[in-house]
Amino acid sequence: MISKWMAKALVQKTISFFPKKEKINHLFQKHVTKGVYLTDQYFENKITHASDHIKYFLQHSQRRPEQTEVLELGTGWYPIIPIALFLNDFKSVISIDIMSWMNSESQLTTVKMFEQWRQQGKLAKYLPYINEEKWKQLMDLLKPGQVLEKEEISARLGFTSLLEDATKTSFDTNSIDFICSNNTFEHIPKVVLKGILKEFGRIAKQDGLMSHFIDLSDHFAHYDKKINIYNFLKYSESQWKLIDNDIQPQNRMRWPAYLELYKDLQIPVTEQHTRAGDVDLVRTVTLAKQYQNYTPQELAISHGYIVSKMGQ
Repeated sequence: MISKWMAKALVQKTISFFPKKEKINHLFQKHVTKGVYLTDQYFENKITHASDHIKYFLQHSQRRPEQTEVLELGTGWYPIIPIALFLNDFKSVISIDIMSWMNSESQLTTVKMFEQWRQQGKLAKYLPYINEEKWKQLMDLLKPGQVLEKEEISARLGFTSLLEDATKTSFDTNSIDFICSNNTFEHIPKVVLKGILKEFGRIAKQDGLMSHFIDLSDHFAHYDKKINIYNFLKYSESQWKLIDNDIQPQNRMRWPAYLELYKDLQIPVTEQHTRAGDVDLVRTVTLAKQYQNYTPQELAISHGYIVSKMGQ
């Protein structure tokens, strides 16, 4: 019998050949894998990232949030990070993606989750400061009797979502104060990610800041608990090409490869914070040849932040 993760991989691979593949995948995720619902755990993960990005900004930037324009890579379904930045007085957020995932329903679902978490007293742990006037603007979106389109909701929150190739954006050189991403780098092929980081180096202000959160685990393990988060390291490049898809691709890069990319592009690594992962679990995997030169400790790193103070 085919495993759960292989079945999902096969379905997503098939969907990737269809027009409007992102909409078909959304229906598949919503009704079959249940992977797109805004759960408490998903919200906590994202609001943690938002809190960390804000912390790194306050530590390293000379600007005040209200003077700061933010570029987010990877819009996704739920604008948790943009709303958190809005509540913390950031001037504006532009989010870019190559696919359109978000809609007015997912936006309002996100707003309702913010309301629920604040009512339950859980939000303050992650966002100790909230501009109350902006909170009121957020809650106004939930007033009954309104029919709000995605663009109007975004505009009220100082948020713009664009479909754009991040390797060649429309932004001026030296124009963006703060660039961030969450669970995005791992979905981008290495050669494309190199182009994106090179473009970020062009558009970031000379004293700008970047903060990127990367999930290095096998995402199929999030769905199928019978495999571990290092399972995809057993496959060669040619084997993985047959399994992978362009809806939710995984580049399988390990932490040293990300650092090497930054070094090649001369982008400073001001801070890096990693989760060590499970070395013993790595040792249970028969590694593909391309991973055999890494130490078990390097392979085990499961998540991490790379923070860059530009101009250093």
